[in-house]
Amino acid sequence: MLDPDVSIVIPLRDEEQNVVPLHDELTSVLDQLETTYEIILIDDGSTDGTFEQLARVQAQDAKVKVVRFTRNFGQTAAFAAGFAEARGDYIVTLDGDLQNDPHDIPDMLALARRKDIVSGWRRERQDSFLTRYLPSAIANWLLGIATGVRLHDNGCSLKVYRAKVVKPLKLRPGMHRYLPAIASQLGGRVAEVEVNHRPRQHGQSKYNLSRTFRVAADLFQLRRLMREAVDPATPTPDLYDIAEIRETR
Repeated sequence: MLDPDVSIVIPLRDEEQNVVPLHDELTSVLDQLETTYEIILIDDGSTDGTFEQLARVQAQDAKVKVVRFTRNFGQTAAFAAGFAEARGDYIVTLDGDLQNDPHDIPDMLALARRKDIVSGWRRERQDSFLTRYLPSAIANWLLGIATGVRLHDNGCSLKVYRAKVVKPLKLRPGMHRYLPAIASQLGGRVAEVEVNHRPRQHGQSKYNLSRTFRVAADLFQLRRLMREAVDPATPTPDLYDIAEIRETR
């Protein structure tokens, strides 16, 4: 089987009602592209019917691979597992809650042909101002100062990477928040584009203010973490444990 050009990596946790709509909308967009693709769906320890829905989608679509964790390991682990499984030259990441819009992917992929990292900017965020927008804005400003990679929205999961700048990374828990800055060490061409952001229709947000405080704490060691993530001498962290993989061979 030939490797696809594009790998789509999506972490999901307790998103039972969003699995089928997400797959339907995503494939309707991707099938219009003149490129080959695969979809890698990571079940990060769901306790509802998410895995059953993922397995059903995978059984109907040979382009889908499902990776099921033994328990919840977090978004960094889910992205890392997706990167490890990805076979495409370009890796697209997005959330599984339907708030990211798949219709933004074609333009981002087109830009990625000239860049190493294309990051989405949810300029019109459909979230609470006090608990999500304002803390995020402060965190993004601080991250820009600390890393030198100034983005309006580091926390937007909708991003496109050249595989060569993320597959070698040795990530630690929580480092998905800094992926553009970390990956920029292996490819410095970073672009940011405005993307659509939609209200959540089903399920509950996994976000809370503790994440903002964690970003503030990480700033004191972020430069060291960035260096270690690309250092060949750094031991590979044990981020996750896979219970099973569903794929069509």
